[in-house]
Amino acid sequence: MTEPTMFEEDLPDAATVTRAREAGGTEVFETAQVPAPTPGPGQLLVKTAAIGVNFIETYQRSGVYPVEYPFIPGAEASGEIIGLGEDVEGFSVGQRVATTEATGTYSTHFVVDAAKAVAVPDGVTDEQAAALPLQGVTAHYLINSTYKVSPGETVLTHAGAGGVGQILTQLLKAKGARVITTTSTPEKAKIAEEAGADYVLEYEGFAEKVRQITNGMGVPVVYDGVGKTTFTGSLDSLAVRGTMVLFGGASGQVPPYDLQDLNKRGGLYITRPSVQWYLRNAEERSWRLTELFSAVASGDLKLSIGSTYPLAEAGRAHDDLESRRTTGKLLLIP
Repeated sequence: MTEPTMFEEDLPDAATVTRAREAGGTEVFETAQVPAPTPGPGQLLVKTAAIGVNFIETYQRSGVYPVEYPFIPGAEASGEIIGLGEDVEGFSVGQRVATTEATGTYSTHFVVDAAKAVAVPDGVTDEQAAALPLQGVTAHYLINSTYKVSPGETVLTHAGAGGVGQILTQLLKAKGARVITTTSTPEKAKIAEEAGADYVLEYEGFAEKVRQITNGMGVPVVYDGVGKTTFTGSLDSLAVRGTMVLFGGASGQVPPYDLQDLNKRGGLYITRPSVQWYLRNAEERSWRLTELFSAVASGDLKLSIGSTYPLAEAGRAHDDLESRRTTGKLLLIP
């Protein structure tokens, strides 16, 4: 049995958190002092360096996804290990780690199962380490597992200037795919082009333009994280036996859908994945995160950090994210 590396009296007594006191708009956020978490068996205690802000947290805060209040959001963060629970192997105090599978990371300190953390390599900053895990793993599983993209295929993605969109484009281009994406403004179009997109379309009438680009055939796969406003157009963009991958709902949730429509459109496939189903074991987690962090460290994958906010201003970060005014990844800094 491995004894905790830090004695109980050395651990912090309190943590500063930003939490939602009840379901609602960003006005429900409050900053509070709470007892600091302590690492249990197999867990790490981490002093937070940076926190990734993700759309699921707006659903939890607003009540779209049921949680118990007061609720401390956050699953993604980077930081320095300051304490080890019993039976932890492979990690040490002072080591930098990152995760997308913790809880309550809108805090100055958090705990995470050691099995769900990854060491941050030299050459990757704390901010990059917090910006990469969820969006990077999402992009990785979408194109390697949900629908495995082959060289030469033409793929449609949405929100090409967003955090996932920019990573998706870079990983797709590295695979030799041709990338069509959508954006809402000329400024965002430029960002998508710089990420490597071959075609950047406005949302209005995008399906017709995709058909034109593909000589009427359509694309074999659409990666759609926008949801309600793009769903029908995404289906209209697909080739016969094409795959619709709905991995988010930035514009709202897709209403109930008649699956018989997939038959009428050419025997289409549809799936609604999420990260939890693609980090099923240590081997899968290591494969995805090791590839991603190595690509960042080598400079082959460039991350876009759109804005950083003090932890106490999480509400402003949520407002900006929900308004779709942002590009790249949003971070909170304790």
